[in-house]
Amino acid sequence: MVCRKTIQILTFIFFYNYSTSFAANPSYNVQSFGAKPNGKSDSTKAFLSAWGAACATTQPASIYVPPGKYLLRNAYFTGKLCKNTAITIRIDGTLLAPSDYNAIGNSGNWLKFQWVTGVSIYGGTLDGQGTKLWACKNSSKSCPKGVTSLAFYSSNNISVNGLSSLNSQKFHILIEGCRNASVLNMKISAPENSPNTDGIHVEQSSGVTIMNSRIATGDDCISIGPGNSNIWIENLSCGPGHGISIGSLGWDLQEAGVQNVTVKTATFTGTQNGVRVKTWARPSNGFVKNVLFQHIVIVNAKYPIIIDQNYCPDHKNCPTQASGVKISNIKYQDIHGTSATEVAVKFDCSKTNPCSGITLNEVNLNYRNKPATAS
Repeated sequence: MVCRKTIQILTFIFFYNYSTSFAANPSYNVQSFGAKPNGKSDSTKAFLSAWGAACATTQPASIYVPPGKYLLRNAYFTGKLCKNTAITIRIDGTLLAPSDYNAIGNSGNWLKFQWVTGVSIYGGTLDGQGTKLWACKNSSKSCPKGVTSLAFYSSNNISVNGLSSLNSQKFHILIEGCRNASVLNMKISAPENSPNTDGIHVEQSSGVTIMNSRIATGDDCISIGPGNSNIWIENLSCGPGHGISIGSLGWDLQEAGVQNVTVKTATFTGTQNGVRVKTWARPSNGFVKNVLFQHIVIVNAKYPIIIDQNYCPDHKNCPTQASGVKISNIKYQDIHGTSATEVAVKFDCSKTNPCSGITLNEVNLNYRNKPATAS
């Protein structure tokens, strides 16, 4: 039997060790560096200064963004000279892009992380304020391309958890050239008519997990570009949007392939597509293999299941050649719901590299209370 005094001593030692270790890890409040939570003062330098301070220490460090609205122009967080491989950014406020899209619209990215390791972002809201830029684009005027709200390049061991992204000018989240990244509990929102506002785009990356997220946008909820492997997507709600797309692929002759992709437990509501693979009709040595779409619910999607190897969205200057991308071992399992068109399953495969190993199991899609057809 352990006496009460011993228990008290052990408890004291535990809390002492916990509190001293926690206290030893530095925390940097962006307001201490001059950030103003009024939504009007430019706080970019303050955020970059807080990042520089966190990078300068070798201990795990945190950056804290208190409640309020913080106006940020382009912010580039580089890990090239970073001594730290464990930086946590905890956001309780909202980060605002400039309301004038010309201020950052041609710079590619709004918040950019490059060459970082062990960065975690928790909570908060990113407001890209993209409404005026979309209106410009939809009016066919000459406009900036727009920026991706949050981008990670050439980075490892990345985590984004509980973040909301609103009205991005272009892509909401971009993961490119990364290893081991998780995007969890996301809320992404933009109107159905917002152009090129992909929810999450992944390219040239491996070990990417996207889970427990709700995405409503004007383009693909999730798009998977060339050079990806070991992608896991689970418990996703998508709509409006263009569904989940692997591609477009095969624009380049020399192009890295896509393999080992799992999409499971997802719901598509009122989307243009459900699960899609799309490639350009031109020579390429790219490929798509070992893909599983499982436990999918479709609610009135226009094209629930589609492989399109003659992809050409504007029907202008289409390549009209045969796609060189080889598609193989694609499994569709337990997919049910309703199609907004009569043809719910469409496989338009390459004439020179036909699809192979396509498996459908327990696929039940209806159109106007009758079984839909396949093409």
